[in-house]
Amino acid sequence: MGNFVKSRYKVNQTPKFRLLSDAQREEIFSAATEVLERTGAKIFDEESLEILKKGGCWVDGNRVRIPVGLSEWAVRSAPSRITLYDQLGNKALVLHDNKTYYGPGPTNTFHRDPYTGERRRPVISDTENVAKVCDALPNINFVQDLGTPTGVTDTLSDVHAFRALVSNTNKPIVHWGFDIDQYQDITDIAAAVVGGLENLQQRPFLALYSEPSSPLLHSEEAIAKAVFAAKNKIPIVYTPCVMSGATAPATLAGTLVLGVAESLVGIIVSQLVRPGTPIIMGGVYAIMDMKSTVFSYGSPEFHTMQAGIAEVAHHMKIPVFGTAGCTDAHLLDGQAAGEAAMSILMAALSGANLVHDCGYTGSGSTGSLEQLVMDDEIISMVKRFMRGIEINKETLALDVVDKVGPGGHFLGEPHTMDNFKKETWFPTLINRMRHDGWQKKAGGASMGDKVREKLHSILKEHQVKPLSEKVKKEIDAVVEKAEEREAQKAKKAKKK
Repeated sequence: MGNFVKSRYKVNQTPKFRLLSDAQREEIFSAATEVLERTGAKIFDEESLEILKKGGCWVDGNRVRIPVGLSEWAVRSAPSRITLYDQLGNKALVLHDNKTYYGPGPTNTFHRDPYTGERRRPVISDTENVAKVCDALPNINFVQDLGTPTGVTDTLSDVHAFRALVSNTNKPIVHWGFDIDQYQDITDIAAAVVGGLENLQQRPFLALYSEPSSPLLHSEEAIAKAVFAAKNKIPIVYTPCVMSGATAPATLAGTLVLGVAESLVGIIVSQLVRPGTPIIMGGVYAIMDMKSTVFSYGSPEFHTMQAGIAEVAHHMKIPVFGTAGCTDAHLLDGQAAGEAAMSILMAALSGANLVHDCGYTGSGSTGSLEQLVMDDEIISMVKRFMRGIEINKETLALDVVDKVGPGGHFLGEPHTMDNFKKETWFPTLINRMRHDGWQKKAGGASMGDKVREKLHSILKEHQVKPLSEKVKKEIDAVVEKAEEREAQKAKKAKKK
């Protein structure tokens, strides 16, 4: 065959999915900027109010209306790519375009005991286990605490949780804090791990986390955290949790508009403090189930809106915080698997960047390491799907087909040996055995049985590179100082 040209030949590197057109993405963003100019938002932090006023906003008490032009400027100013590193200084996550990474979520009220199955309050050993399991799972890319630990000073559970995380994983961490004092403690601990604040700024393994309160309220703590992150050159996730029909309009489009408007306030303040501040938008966009009133983590509307916010964020060219691997189910069952798989696939198809809440069960109330282990398997499967089909001379295999001919087989062909491992995904938990073999060799084990066996093996055997004694002492000093500060605060409050 001679040389030839393929006219208008396009290659799909991955499967393609599109929820919103370019015009619809722009319409949602434009509507969000109109909300901020027309309706405005309430800001409860004096420093942030002053920053916005100097930036050209209209300030009337706590009510702030933001010119459309300022919103558009801030979006252009914010970086379109944010790189997070591991604690050893290696590049780990590049939050840009449609690159997708998965991790657990934070601050669950309850924890499912990995041995007894009991639903109980989290303790610090649970946080240590979460970090260890995340460190071991190959498809979990970053770490959150999956439960607020009890049994420590209440106002420092965030700091104690962060110490437990950095001591039991080397992966990047996304972490929350009660207030600015705790944000400083967490930043000091992170700086100690990598040898100083400048090293942390240059190669951050930590992204801070903050939430406004829907609709359109930005508490003193929430927005001040965006200011803190900007001043300290630390990436921050500024993300609302909007509930369609309750804290947001009952329409999916209206919920997206409101959520984008709330993220925009954090983006604007951070860029006014320091242009180029790395900030991640997004959030948990869900419905209030009108029968149970729960914030549903498994509804089709949840999956649809998570795809929608990812696409709008891509339009704005700002990295996006997605949500997946979660369920309204209370146990590791068919519902948990189905809802988790749907959300994990949707996150990948829509190109959400930093996808959290793997391991969330019971509509976000309970952290489950079993769910997290199962999610790891689902993510692995989705990654294979997202690789798509490679089309070239080798994969089209015309010569092999011609050689084998009609009625032959391909098992003994070198082409098969060269390609089947590259082309085929092999599960570690999902069962593909014939029935007799499944009963005899696997003892008739269910998916849940295999998940628990793998989880217990990780908890027993996985080893994490420990922190040096010098770093441990520096971290302990930060925590001790924080304990003294909180004790003094408690004394003053008691005198009043």
